[in-house]
Amino acid sequence: MVSRKSSNYFPGMHHNNRTTGSQIIENYFRQLDEKLIGSLKKKSKLKSPPCICLSRKIAIGAREVADILAERLNYMVIDRQIIEHMASNAELSQKTVEKFDERYPGKMNELMNFLFGENSFIPSDYSRQLTQSVLALSGLHPSIFVGRGTHLILPRDRTFSVRLTGSIETRVKRLGKIINKDEEACRIELARQDSEQASFFKKVYGKKDARSTEFDMVINRDYLEKPEIVADIIEFAFYKKFGKEIPGGK
Repeated sequence: MVSRKSSNYFPGMHHNNRTTGSQIIENYFRQLDEKLIGSLKKKSKLKSPPCICLSRKIAIGAREVADILAERLNYMVIDRQIIEHMASNAELSQKTVEKFDERYPGKMNELMNFLFGENSFIPSDYSRQLTQSVLALSGLHPSIFVGRGTHLILPRDRTFSVRLTGSIETRVKRLGKIINKDEEACRIELARQDSEQASFFKKVYGKKDARSTEFDMVINRDYLEKPEIVADIIEFAFYKKFGKEIPGGK
């Protein structure tokens, strides 16, 4: 009989990354503090560094691909755990926004007015805090964002957006290897995660699903199982789009 108990799975978990959500958040902000030491004293740049956004179906392996890219590019990974922590922590979000304003004076208000003036999102305290947090983090260090619709927030001309998708069979197979559960249990878990994801997008962005026209690239993981190959493709296209604008770019 299949157990209906929680699998303890969270989006972003993979074989090489089984840290808890709280550990992910703690590690990220420790690394960010280290990288920011002295950097805010430098002259403000006109543009924030180019970033990568990975939109995904749950359990399609986006975080694993992001970790490979981050290692190669010397970027930091900002995933759902970090984004949600920022969006629900007003004090932390405000401090991050202040750091962004120090580096890019007036830019936050400009971007916020554009996003909400265009009625892209359903206005709410949460969506505003989410938007401010993502914009601020993108300007503090070169980053790879995973999930939570960040490709809809960040400036299109500074972002390489990729949609990672695949069949339910591929997702079930991958999830089963991670949480060591049978097919039925994995399908139940994916149904729960997909429902939560759909509710989030409807509530925050007023969208039912992700359209292919929102992305620079859509990759089907059914036929590209190795994360290194997916990372190769994204890295090549990212350099083609931004070239020397990428910190340490070729």
